[in-house]
Order: sequence, then structure tokens, then C-alpha cells
Amino acid sequence: MINLYHYLFLVRRTFLIIVTYILVLSCQFEKESALTEGKLLAGKYCSSCHLFPEPALLDKKTWINGVLPAMAGQLGIEVLQGNVYLTDKKSVLTGKEWSRLVEYYKTLAPDTLQKATVPVVASDDWCNFTLKKPAENPDAVSSTTMVAIDEKRHQIVTSSSERSAIYEYSSNLEIILSSDLPSAAIDISFAQQTSQEDIITCMGGMQAADHTKGQILEYRQKDSKANLLSSDLIRPIQTRPLDYNKDGLQDYVVCAFGHNRGGLYILKQDADHTFEKVPVREVPGATQSVVQDFNHDGWPDIMTLFAHGDEGIWLFLNNQHGGFTTKNILRFPPSSGSSSFQLIDMDKDGKEDIVYTAGDNSDYSRILKPYHGIYIYKNTGNLHFEKSYFYPVNGCTKAIAADFDKDGDIDVAVIAFFADFKSNPAQTFLYFEHVNEGITFKPHNVPVAASGRWICMDASDYDNDGDIDIVLGNYSKGFLNQENVKPSWNIHTPFVVLENNILNKKNK
Repeated sequence: MINLYHYLFLVRRTFLIIVTYILVLSCQFEKESALTEGKLLAGKYCSSCHLFPEPALLDKKTWINGVLPAMAGQLGIEVLQGNVYLTDKKSVLTGKEWSRLVEYYKTLAPDTLQKATVPVVASDDWCNFTLKKPAENPDAVSSTTMVAIDEKRHQIVTSSSERSAIYEYSSNLEIILSSDLPSAAIDISFAQQTSQEDIITCMGGMQAADHTKGQILEYRQKDSKANLLSSDLIRPIQTRPLDYNKDGLQDYVVCAFGHNRGGLYILKQDADHTFEKVPVREVPGATQSVVQDFNHDGWPDIMTLFAHGDEGIWLFLNNQHGGFTTKNILRFPPSSGSSSFQLIDMDKDGKEDIVYTAGDNSDYSRILKPYHGIYIYKNTGNLHFEKSYFYPVNGCTKAIAADFDKDGDIDVAVIAFFADFKSNPAQTFLYFEHVNEGITFKPHNVPVAASGRWICMDASDYDNDGDIDIVLGNYSKGFLNQENVKPSWNIHTPFVVLENNILNKKNK
């Protein structure tokens, strides 16, 4: 016969097990419910501004201490020392909803991001290049913001934030002219005809802020005179000519980066030769544009990279009535750090592909990211592009694709301003030699990491010998994201030239 005491003990223990099980299930259900709600909230509010940011894009610490507190302000929430404050009527979330959104990222984000594995290890060699340098300035830290090769005049043109000016160098890398500017130049569009002038874009300041106003200048090189076309754009960083309404007057398309403001604009020239600002897409982060007749209707269209928040490449088809029809070509997560793109036929199929770089790393998530690097998107027809190549490059800043070795296919030169200076400083400059058929490359670490920190690059035939040379601009003031890193490179040389010797080698 079962002892009554033992029976009651069994009943009590069973009851406790059932209650504990119910509590565990309840907690698990509550947690899963909270994560589901957090994901729905992130999808609703984060995706209203940009592509949905998956938790796996960043580590927990960066989400919690960097990105989410910065994004809270966009939702009317202020986060101070871990405390959440609603900013009156501007708040679109309750405190509980915000906590659940944060918990979603905190729970699912990894502790650390895994390092990317390179598909092919780069070799260390100079390839076909020889290093050339101008004279150093031992009293100044290089802060070059622009380098450009003027192929017609066989000169190199630079600018610097140290002194707002434009510098012109001879083919011997000697300064032959310098002219003051209202702020540092970041872009120049050289005149294609003798009746035209160069167009200089001055960004107003390095900081991507909404109060930073830059200038667009028409520059006459023969007498170093600059004519102001506009001073009403928020941190403009590129200007390209076009006659978008076909009235015979020169207009310009301008990328204005900004922070919360900015966008893509047309500077429309009126009959009295003054310019008015016509918005094309008023979204901050406009970085680079290509003007081309994409639909072959005889009117100029615009393809533009946006690299802040809502990152991606958009096409603006001219509607022939003073406006544009917008089409998204590619879209990237907001942590991508889009930095440049180029249209060029990489696989000889007669269609222009997209060479794209991701690596800007100066905002709220200053960590090494395995998805930074160079991408190639193959044009499959009808303006549809599919990823066909990726090579990881920490902090990748710009790529220039061209036939550097004169063998009939397209190679790629790449710089990385936010490189991994602790573990892989050689990645500050890489040369991708196109080998075999299709899109296959042999990467080279060209040993210029000790000569500077490269923020800008241009490629053209500066020495008039028939091949394409490369110029790299050195910016050595600040922007060091990694702890305990000090410059191990030359900080006094404004730029270097990688002089291409491929034709000399072939003629021997």
C-alpha cells in the first residue's frame, strides 16, 4: 500500500514540475513574442528609411552602443547612458516598443563579426609600376582631398584641406601653379572642348554635416580665375556637365552628400546665364553620378550612387519634360559604406557592368566588416545586374577599372582608406590583374603602404607614354578607427604616382 506521505510528495513534485514547465514555456513564449515584435518594429520603422538591417551585419556592442542610440533620434527617442527618453510628440515608439526593438538586435547579433576569407591571396610585388614622389613638406601633415590627372596638359592637379587651394604639378612632379579656393576641392571635371572651362567642386568641409555649404566653380586654368556657379549646396562632392533639357545651355548635375539633408540636384542654366537648383532626389548621401543615354532615346540620363542611410544605385531616366523617372538598380544595407562605382564592360559581352566598392567606415559602426570590399555586378540585360565577383578589402574606398597592362582586358586598382592597419596594412592599395576568361583576377599588394594613407585616386596617362598611370592622394589627419594605431606611413608627401611601365617592358 502506497504511503500517504509518499503519495502527497509525488503529487506535490509533479505539480511543481508542471508549474515550472508552464513558467518556462511562458517565459520562452514571452521572449519569442518580444523578439517577433522587435523584428516587426524594426521592419516597420527601420525599413521606412533604408533596406532592412539584419542583426548579423554588426556585433552586439556596435548595435547597442553605436548604431541604435544614433538611430533613436530619427524615431523621436533619446538614449543617454542607457536611459531612454521620449522626446514629446515626436516619438513614434513607446519606451516598451523601443526596448523590444533593441532586444531583437541584442539577442540575434553576433558577439563579433567573422573575418572574411580572401578567395586568392595577394602577391607582394610592383607589377608594372614604379613609384614616383613629389617633394615632401616636412612642416605639414598631408591632407590631400583630391588628385586628378589632366591628360591633355600632362599635369597632376590636387587640393588639400590644409590650405584651401588647387595645386598643379608638371610631369616632373614640380608645382607650377597654385590658386586659392573658397574651400578644399574634392572633384574636378576637365573641359572636353576648348570653349569650355574646368568645373571644380569644393565640399565646404570634411565633416558630413547639414550646415556645411560648398561651392561649384568654373575654373579657367589659363589665368587661374574661378567663377562661382553655386554656393547653396550641402557638402557637394561631385559635379558633371550635361544639357538635361536640350536648350543649348550647359547645365550640371551635382551630388550633395549632407547628413540628414542633401541629395542629387541639377544646376539649371537660365537664359540670363544664372543657375537655379532643381532637385532630382533629395535624399542625403549622393556620392557619384554617371551621365549617359541609358535608354537610347537621345536624352541624357543619370545613374547615381547614394551612400548614406538608404544606400544603393539609382537610375534617373530623362522624361524630356524637365524631369526624371526614377528606377532603383541596386540597393545595399545601411552599414555597407558604399564608396564608389564605375560602369565598364568587364567580360567583353558588349554590356557595361558595375564595379562597386563598399568601405566607408566613418559613422556609427567603426569596426572591420567582412562585407567591405570590391564587387562586380554583371549586366544581364535590360539594366538588370547580378553579383558575379567579390573580394574582401577592409575599408575599401575606390576602384578604377582600366586596361592597365595593355592585354585587352580590364584590370582594377583599389584603395582602402579605412584599412586594417593592425593586421593587413598592405590592403591600402591593391592591383587586380585580369587573368583568363570571364571575371577572374590575380591580386597584387603593391608595396606603397609606407608612402601614405590613400583617400583619393585617379588614373590616366600623365606622362604621355601611351599607358595608364595611377596617382594616389595622402590624407593623414585623423580618422583612425582602430585603437592604439599611429601612422606608420609617410605623413608629409601629398601624393604619389604609380608610373606604368608596361609598354617599356613590351618593347624590350
